[in-house]
Amino acid sequence: MITRQRLAAGTCALLATLALGGLSPAQAYADETDGPAPKVELVLDVSGSMRARDIDGGSRMAAAKQAFNEVLDATPEDVELGIRTLGANYHGDDRKTGCKDTAQLYPVGPLDRTEAKTAVATLQPTGWTPIGPALLKAADDLGSGDGTKRMVLISDGEDTCQPLDPCEVAREISAKGIGLTIDTLGLVADAKTREQLSCIADATGGTYTSVRHKDELTDRVGQLVDRAADPVVTPVAVDGAAQCADAPQLKPGLFTDREKFGEHRFYRVDVEPGKELRASVSVAADRAVNRDYGVLLRAVTTHGREIVRGQESGDGRTDVISTGLRYPKPELDDDSDSGASQAESVCLQVSNSYSAAASVKTTPGLPVELTVDVVDGPDSASDVASFGLGHGWWLLAALVVVGFLAGVLWGWISRWRIAVWRTN
Repeated sequence: MITRQRLAAGTCALLATLALGGLSPAQAYADETDGPAPKVELVLDVSGSMRARDIDGGSRMAAAKQAFNEVLDATPEDVELGIRTLGANYHGDDRKTGCKDTAQLYPVGPLDRTEAKTAVATLQPTGWTPIGPALLKAADDLGSGDGTKRMVLISDGEDTCQPLDPCEVAREISAKGIGLTIDTLGLVADAKTREQLSCIADATGGTYTSVRHKDELTDRVGQLVDRAADPVVTPVAVDGAAQCADAPQLKPGLFTDREKFGEHRFYRVDVEPGKELRASVSVAADRAVNRDYGVLLRAVTTHGREIVRGQESGDGRTDVISTGLRYPKPELDDDSDSGASQAESVCLQVSNSYSAAASVKTTPGLPVELTVDVVDGPDSASDVASFGLGHGWWLLAALVVVGFLAGVLWGWISRWRIAVWRTN
């Protein structure tokens, strides 16, 4: 039995080494640790309304705590994370005092998961909702140095400390040019709260997401924390066209647009022979929409012939739908016409099947985030025919060889054990 366990462990270790390409964690993250560590601060509304029990049968506060615990466990090692609260400490009715109630629960820095979780566990819904003051303090927590800085605000209501308008505060923070992005999440928020949180996010190039379930909250906060560890890319605003012929020409990069319910928008990308087009799109439901919807991304020729497509659907529990595609353009043969050596103009069509009640505003359109990249293509025609595996054929071959050798070795050991047993 022990021999079998050791053999299985050795085989798994070998497979893991092959899958990682022989790279140690230090080598894999070497490029990411050269610059300043990315910083994230989670800003949590702990006002009295967070007691409401309308998220999967539990309180909003319980959902937030669960999300924080799971996100803290999954936070990348190279991310410096902090937590700030608003409305967590003052129990009284004095508005002036209540509107100063924001405190740093855990300082921005290397993460001690146990300490951070212990701090979160002590929170109880208490007071006011001073979003504006909390944003100002959180910006100070993150500082003004180089590196990615991201703030994630989670609230279930609009600010109760006017005239300090949180939207104006966000614009003020953006104007400082410190590279701080604010993402906002609304817990079953009403229309006014949704409008305010959307404005805060828009002012700094962030995103707003409406959350109605615990798993949604956990997933979205986790995505935003992970995004802080990614290289900083500034999105470029672009205006897609209603038809391919009028589509704007895009270079590799990150682009933002707005798309109406049920609309098709087109963008053009040039793909050289031997290159591969990779594109992905996300469409966000930043308002109440009907259940059952989808997003379609198609690569088509200028004459309308479909090359490849990607599609995804939702059922009313997901606020952001994403899909992507890959199109490798084969290298030309030596006998090919010289005219064919020109880059192929490919149109990307983004479509959605969202709908909403008549009372929901359709303008502006839904937020669209489009990523475009053109990279070196597969090395052979066989790779092109099965590009879904990318450059993973070497790994597949290695796994086959390892499986064969492991089977032979295990068969030899089994025969030896039987022979020893018969001898005894």
